[in-house]
Amino acid sequence: MRFVNPIFLILTAIVPVAGLFWAFLRARREKALSRITLSVPRVPAAGLQMGLILIGLALVLFAAARPQWGKTMERTVERSRNVVVAIDVSRSMLAADVRPNRLERAKADVADLIDSLEGDRCALVAFRRTGVIICPLTTDHAYLRGALEQLTPESAPRGETDLGSAIRAALEALDPAADDHNAIILISDGGDLRGEAMANAELARKRGIPIFTVGIGDPKRGAPIPSEDGRGDMKFKGETVMVKLEERALKAVSEASKGRYVPLATAGTAETTLGAIYRRFLRQVAAKEQNEEAERAAERYQFFLIPGLVLLIVGAALSRGRFARSKS
Repeated sequence: MRFVNPIFLILTAIVPVAGLFWAFLRARREKALSRITLSVPRVPAAGLQMGLILIGLALVLFAAARPQWGKTMERTVERSRNVVVAIDVSRSMLAADVRPNRLERAKADVADLIDSLEGDRCALVAFRRTGVIICPLTTDHAYLRGALEQLTPESAPRGETDLGSAIRAALEALDPAADDHNAIILISDGGDLRGEAMANAELARKRGIPIFTVGIGDPKRGAPIPSEDGRGDMKFKGETVMVKLEERALKAVSEASKGRYVPLATAGTAETTLGAIYRRFLRQVAAKEQNEEAERAAERYQFFLIPGLVLLIVGAALSRGRFARSKS
């Protein structure tokens, strides 16, 4: 046997002391009355009343301690979705055609997305040459925000942007047993379809996981990439490297997975934030009903509470006032 609120056991132990004090006060009162009257009226039910009230009080306090013994099986039902956010952290994401730059804009919008998650679980993947799971699926949104804030181009191995590796890492972060309740958001300024991009997008479609690709940057006009030493812009053969949003690959991945391509406006309006996109599109992903059956200690307080209350009520009914009225 165990007790959830053992403090009440101390109060239960005080009940006999309270009973003795009660009996002492009653005896002293009757002795005082005998000095001024020839006979002291006796109430036959007084002792019984005191006993019932004390036992009832002890049982109620014991019930308040919430005694538990044995085991019981409880089933809980929760509804949730699983979402993996994969963010491109290549150096092209440092281009400033989106303020303050593409990567920081993506991080700000993912922070907005986190505010829309409610009870949904979310994981975070960073990718360049390969995808890296930065934060596994979690409902701890404070931890997720902390991982998001730490994202930099050094969060994933250097190399050309590989969308296929990003999709593979996102799929690895999802539970295959709940694929009809999963989705992937892939944020990038584009890439090519070499390697496993289309094959992994097809795999996501077969598993029933839509990939919502989000293009960030200006698709019409290129923007320079800051150099690694922070002194000016990156150059190749004396020419400034210019990058623009490449939408073709992102559209192909979303179509292959039965998802949707969403370009983020460079100005950033309330309709183009990731939070708005999530509410508009991802809420269509069915919520998973998680039926969990857990073994828990059985509550037994009712075995003491009900008889305790009955004894208190009966004891109260045996009050002196009631007997006095019945005799008059």
